Order: sequence, then structure tokens, then C-alpha cells
Amino acid sequence: MAYAISSKEIKRNIEEKLNRYFGVSFKDASKDQLYKAVSMTVVDILLEEKRQFNIKMKEQKLKRVYYLCMEFLVGRSLKNNLYNLGLVEDYRKVLANYDINLEDLYEMEPDAGLGNGGLGRLAACFMDSLATLNYPAMGFSLRYDYGLFKQKIVDGWQTEMPDIWLPGGEVWLVPRSDRVLKVRFGGWVTENFEDGKLKVEYHDDTVVEAMPYDFLISGADSSTVTTLRLWQSRSISTFDMKSFSQGDYAKAMAKASEAEVITKVLYPSDDHSQGKTLRLKQQYFLVSASIQNIVNDHIKRYGDIRTLPDKAAIHINDTHPALCIPELMRILMDDHGLGWDEAWEIVNKTVAYTNHTVMAEALETWHLDLVLRTLPRIYQILQEINKRFMEQVWKKYPNNWDKAASLSLIMDNHFRMANLSILAGHSVNGVSNLHSEIIKKDTFKDFYEIMPEKFTNVTNGITHRRWVYQSNPRLAALLDETIGHDWYKDASCLKQFRKYENDNQVLERLLSLKEENKVDLSNWLKKKQNVDIDPKTRFDTQVKRLHAYKRQLLNVLKIIELYNILVENPNYDMTPQTYIFGAKAAPGYYHAKEVIELINYISKDISMHPEIKKKLNVVFIEDYCVTSAEKLIPASEISEQISLAGKEASGTSNMKFMINGALTFGTLDGANVEICDAVGRDNIYIFGMTAKEVNNLWRSGYNSLQFYNQSSSLMKIIDRLKKGFAGKNFDNIVNYLLYLGPVADQYMCFADFENYIHVYHMMDNDYRNPKEFARKSLINISEAGIFAGDRSIEEYAKNIWHLEKIK
Repeated sequence: MAYAISSKEIKRNIEEKLNRYFGVSFKDASKDQLYKAVSMTVVDILLEEKRQFNIKMKEQKLKRVYYLCMEFLVGRSLKNNLYNLGLVEDYRKVLANYDINLEDLYEMEPDAGLGNGGLGRLAACFMDSLATLNYPAMGFSLRYDYGLFKQKIVDGWQTEMPDIWLPGGEVWLVPRSDRVLKVRFGGWVTENFEDGKLKVEYHDDTVVEAMPYDFLISGADSSTVTTLRLWQSRSISTFDMKSFSQGDYAKAMAKASEAEVITKVLYPSDDHSQGKTLRLKQQYFLVSASIQNIVNDHIKRYGDIRTLPDKAAIHINDTHPALCIPELMRILMDDHGLGWDEAWEIVNKTVAYTNHTVMAEALETWHLDLVLRTLPRIYQILQEINKRFMEQVWKKYPNNWDKAASLSLIMDNHFRMANLSILAGHSVNGVSNLHSEIIKKDTFKDFYEIMPEKFTNVTNGITHRRWVYQSNPRLAALLDETIGHDWYKDASCLKQFRKYENDNQVLERLLSLKEENKVDLSNWLKKKQNVDIDPKTRFDTQVKRLHAYKRQLLNVLKIIELYNILVENPNYDMTPQTYIFGAKAAPGYYHAKEVIELINYISKDISMHPEIKKKLNVVFIEDYCVTSAEKLIPASEISEQISLAGKEASGTSNMKFMINGALTFGTLDGANVEICDAVGRDNIYIFGMTAKEVNNLWRSGYNSLQFYNQSSSLMKIIDRLKKGFAGKNFDNIVNYLLYLGPVADQYMCFADFENYIHVYHMMDNDYRNPKEFARKSLINISEAGIFAGDRSIEEYAKNIWHLEKIK
């Protein structure tokens, strides 16, 4: 169902934008001007769709979900919206009349600097699915001036550069100066009762403006538009003209700078006190502006704040927006005069929480003093929430200090955001079956014991339209030819593809289109990084945030093992293979940056040995992003998903690779477990310990030296790390694996190494039979439908948010 617009209208609209905003005609316009003009015409279409959507919402008075997340990794918007609106060919033809290639305009757009990893990409996929499925929804995040960072590899080392995305990305932002709000920080508060009602007064606080920008996201073959509202921080202080006139320009600009820094950068480094304060301010700024927005809209539409749970579902995606709980309490009590119990009931019925991690260091906490200094009223409300809850706990478990300590919102002078989210929300879900079971039986077992009805699971999903139809048009064409086009809106139809698993002609097509995709990737990498990779080699890929638990290092150990074999025996019969990595490490995460350096130096060393490079190559994709993924994933044949079992909540790259026909090589962790169940053990390469075996080994006392002393391969690998690559040794990584801290190699690379190598050889043997490997690939594609974001959203809408679709 394409948006109804003629070629003449498209041409006229583009010409109007070029003339009005740039004063040029088609023939005189630069590519940047054309990209912006074309994008503006698409935004106009989306605005009209949004206007119609608002009319329907007003008539039907439906409940809406408000999705709060610190990041939305949306990638590029022009291509995505044209595909969703069904206007790609219409725009292509209009532009072709002027010898303009639509693909060239796609390349003018930067990836939006609004997200970083899987959490943000999941949120973006969900916005797409909500619009496609006609559910009323709105997202909230921050309008960062700069994204996380642009990654530049300098002599193998990650260097962080500013991610300047707004000059090209601002065209997609619709300013809403009519909806500006105010957020308070610092100072102190007093409480008084007037006419039996609590009155809270603020003193010496700083007020910051929240300026909203709407980022519109279209649905596929749908007239529904999802609005992602992004808040920018601004100073409301009047300009200090006196200081400016006296030449004290820094003082004149100080207050404005202090306010504007809040939305300057995504995830500022928090390894110092100023960074921690800024992160807390970012999170509160997001939730305060968003909750005010939600409540104001509800009052305007329905009048009675007490009906909020009937018309609004507020979803916390991870703990970053957890402060929306005390903020909603504050607004209900301080601004609308509700009592504590009534306000708490409304919060409990309205808020739901998705947990994305079981790792203790990632379960967010805030020091009490920091919250008191920065958010004094929120501090009071958090203390009161905990006091009342602990009274209940103490009644249920008298004198049980361990139970109280586990459940308390406060521990070691820190507020625990995950505990707050579980207590306040009516629903708590994990993001894979395994993850949800770990939450219930381990991470939050004491909460599960007293409130089991809250806990559920919704396995993550991806926008299959973007990751196949847009990113892999050759595969999309094959699917259309064999099973029809219904899979585009209903991913469960992919199951019909399985009837071709023994069809030689279809298997040949699969092999052929994979080879063409590999050639495309090779050409793109040559252009992007001047890197040569041979498309005739096997493409084995690991792309995700660089973190020790994701075990990029285990993959590297395997590569060094293969390197050592080739050094000893250059004639060794090895399948030519290229290992591709893409990842960013947090700026202060030194170990992760050393792993990136090691990957790059191995690549450099191999390049110095052409005879080895023919059989073994290593490539690190600089500044990996959504656009890079759209090139890389369709060309990959092996998907490395090798986190230590029990550490990865779900993963979504595993789903993107699977639906594009790459075979998963991984542990029984996160959604890998469900992928394995879907395709069967014969069509996936599983290795390593289970989550239960990991816990047992940890409790018995893991010692990496024991595994090292029993393995000649590991000894040779460590020797090679000491000797180094391309003239540089890696003693720090040796220390990490063998000697560092109370537990070396804490994510147990050595424990899983032997089985990892064993399963690698099984995979390699299968790969030598192209038809059989293609059959496994086909089975993975056909069973990937259950990992569509549409399925995830249907489960959220039915079981957690209780939404109805727009008619």
C-alpha cells in the first residue's frame, strides 16, 4: 500500500524545497542540497500522515504506549522511509530524469547520533513495528548534539572523534517550540501543608528548558506514524550582558553552557564525579520532560489524572529511565494533589520495565549524596518508597536481614534502579527465555518469590523488513519468487521457504546471491577503508559492542591458533577464511581497547605474509554502525555469538545474521538457545558450557592456569602473544588471561577454548560441502520469523501494555 502521490507532485515538491531553502534549481543543486530537499518532501508526507493519525487517535480515544529509552539507534532515515511508504521507485524515476542516482543521496545522510548498540537498535526496531502494526505509540529520548563518538583507528588503537551528525541529520527533526517544558536541578526543598494538601517549594534550584524535536518514523504499508520525541536542553537564564560588556565572556556564557551540556553527548564518560553527575542529569532531564509531556497531554485529552493507567502505558527500556517512577509520583502528588497511596497505585498500573542485563556491574545505581545534591525532591520520594517497602518486607520476613538487604532499594549508600523498577512496575520482562529464567531464579529471585505475577518474558525481535527487504534485495527477490510477498508483513510466512531445502535450483540461487553480496562488501570495504578482502574466502563475522563478556578475545585466540598452524606448516589444508570484526569500546575501557589493538596488529602482521593471507585474513571495520551492518550482515556466512553462557540477555545481531542465511556459531546463551530450538542442533554450531555449568565452575573456583597447563595450543598462543604481531607484544592481555586480579580470564575463554576449536572443525568440514551448507542456511532463513520485532510488539501489546490497534 504505497502512499498516494504522483510523479508530478514529487517533482514539484522537490523543486519547491530547492528554490525555497537553497535558491537553486535541479540542475544547479549539489548532492547535499538535493538530499536535504528530497528528505524535506518525505518529512512533509510524514507530517500529513501524523496529522491524520492524530485525528484518528482523538476520535477513537485509544490507550498509547510511551517508550522511554536513552538511545534509539535508527541509522539512516531517507531510505527507510521511502521503502516503508512504497515510494522508492517513484522517487528514483523522478530523480533519474535529472541524471541523479537515489543511492547517491542515501550516502549523503549520516547515521543519526542517537544510539550506540543493541539496546538502541532494539528500540528503533520496535518503533518501526509499532507503526507498521497500527499501535498508538510515542518514543522519548534526548537530542544529542554528538553521538557516542566516531571511531578512528590510529596505529591499531581506537581514537575517539566527535560524531557530528546534525548538519546532515537535522532535516529529519521537526522542532516543537510550542511544547517547551522546564526541568529543575539542585537547590533544596521545603514541605508545608495548606488546606490539608502538601505544598513543596524549591529554593536556589537551577531551571533548564527542555526543547522538543519530533523524529517521525513511518510504518511499512501503514498510514500510522510513530513519533520519537527528542529533548534538547537549553538555558532559560537571561543573557549576562554586564559580564559580556566587561569582557568576561566565559562568565556571560557559563549558565548557558552548563544547561546545554546535558544533551551534548550520548553516554558521557562516567569514570569521574563530573561524568556521573552529568549522566544523572541526562537521565532525569529525559524522564522529567517526558513524564510532564505525558501527563499534560492526558489532562488535555481526558481531564482526570486518575484515568492515566487506562490511557497510557509507560515503558522503561533498561534502568536508564527508572527515575520516571519518582518523577511521576512527584507530579501526581505535588502538582495534582494526590495522596501517596493513590499516586503509587497509578504508578504501579502505568509503568512496566524491561531488564536487559544480569551483570551486577551493569545494574545501575546512584550514590545517595549525588541524588540529594542534584535532585533533592526525588531523593525524598525515593527514601519514602524504600521506607514503606521495607516495612512490608520486615513484616513478611521478620529479622531476616539477608532478605531485606536483597530487596532494599538502598545498598551501600546507593539507590538501586533495577530494584526500584521491579517494585514500581506492574510487569518485569526479560528478553529471552534463558535470560528471563535467570532473572527469576537468580538475579532477582527474592523479588520473584514475593511478586511472581509481575515476571514474564518477551524475546527480542528485529525489523525483518529493513534487514532483508532493504539490506538484502537479492534474498528478498528470491523469497518473493518462491513463497510470495506475504512474509514482508507477516514474518511467520518465512516457514514456507523450508519446503525448498532440497531444491537444488533454490540452493544454487542462495549460494550465488551470497557470493554477490560478498563481492559488494569487498568493494565497499575497499572504498571505505582501502582494505582488500577476497570474496572467495569464507566470511566469519563478529560485530557487537566490545566487552570482555562478549568474548571477542576468544575469537582472537582461535585466529592465533590458526595463524600458528600456518606458520608451522604453510601448506596446511585450510579453507580460505576472512574474520571480520566491528565494535566500539567505551573510551575508558582500556582492556577492550587493547583487544581492538590486538585485532588490528594481527591484521597488519598477516598483511606482511601474503602466503598466510591467502588462507587467513583479519579485518576490523572502523566506526561500525547501522549502515555498515546493512552492508556486512547479508554477506556473512558465519555469525559469531560466543558470549559466556548466562551473560548475554538476548542479542539481536544473531537474529539479523540468521534471517540473512548466516549460520550461528555460538554458546547456549541469550536468544541463541531459541535459535537452536528453532533450527535444530544440526543447523547451528553450539559449543561451550551451559549457564548452569558456568555457575558450577565459578563456585568451585575457576583457575585459567589449570586449563593453560593442560593445553599445548594455549601455551603456543600465549607464547605468540608475548612475541607479538607486527613488532608489538601483548603482555597485558597475557596478564589478563593468566595472572590479573583475583580471577584471571573471568569470562572463561580458556574453559571453552578446546570445545570451541572442536566445533570450529565440524563447521569447517560442513562448509566444504556447499550444497549442504546452503541447505542449513535456508533452514535458518525459514525459521527466523519468530524473531521478528512484529512478534515481540504483539506480545508486549497484548500481555503488558493492553493496547488496541488504530482502526
